[in-house]
Amino acid sequence: MKIKAIVLAAIAALVLSGAVYAGGGSQSSGGLTLEKGTLTVGMEIGYPPMEYYADDGKTPIGFDVSMAKALAAKMGLKVKFVDTAWDGIFAGVDTSKYDCIMSSVTITDARKAAHNFTKPYVGNAMALVLLKNSAIKAKNPSELVGLGVAYQEETTADFYMTDLAAKGLRFTPYEYDKVMYCFDELKLGRVDAIVTDSLVAVDYVAPADSPFEIVWQGPADEVFGICLKKGNDALTAELDKALDALFADGTMLKISKEIFGGVDMVSAARN
Repeated sequence: MKIKAIVLAAIAALVLSGAVYAGGGSQSSGGLTLEKGTLTVGMEIGYPPMEYYADDGKTPIGFDVSMAKALAAKMGLKVKFVDTAWDGIFAGVDTSKYDCIMSSVTITDARKAAHNFTKPYVGNAMALVLLKNSAIKAKNPSELVGLGVAYQEETTADFYMTDLAAKGLRFTPYEYDKVMYCFDELKLGRVDAIVTDSLVAVDYVAPADSPFEIVWQGPADEVFGICLKKGNDALTAELDKALDALFADGTMLKISKEIFGGVDMVSAARN
């Protein structure tokens, strides 16, 4: 049985919905978007360094946020972010609550069957995170037998660990609705290990005083894309055009280096 993390209702209410505007151009979108002149983006703003709130608790920052602003500007649009819980984020784009999802969405065959996707914009892999100097000696996921493993629910980390369980790996899963809670719980000693995206893990282990360390990274066989409602081909094409332009003019590389401490995490997604 999967063990669900208990999250206060007040926190959940804040996550479920909230719109934040950011600057952009004033050119009309010509009926391309739900709101004229505005690109409305669904995003689970709690997944650093990809999308999270600044210290003021209300300003979205991170890789996907910077990319969304750059895309909107390239398309001559304003941008509006709709903070949405991950477990409802795909339903939101399906019911036209926003134009697209820019929220570290891994492109999978199942998701492509249900939604439109742009070309990929960043590469990713699975990572195993432990506390520094931990008594846990696991060096890869196959060595997590009998341990408590935290990951964010309904993400590729969830799918990855569920697949390992189906193949016989016996561990105690702890699922959380935000990845930051996984790291909180590991720091407090309530779980033994975390499986998450390498992009996220790198951010948590980067500070000199970080209590965490990455002990394993899988192959970089995942890519993220912008997700849209199935059949929204016109906006998909325009976003692809704008993405191509941001890669060509160096904007994507600049954003990557700003967010990931000088590391290029985007070029491999286009190779």
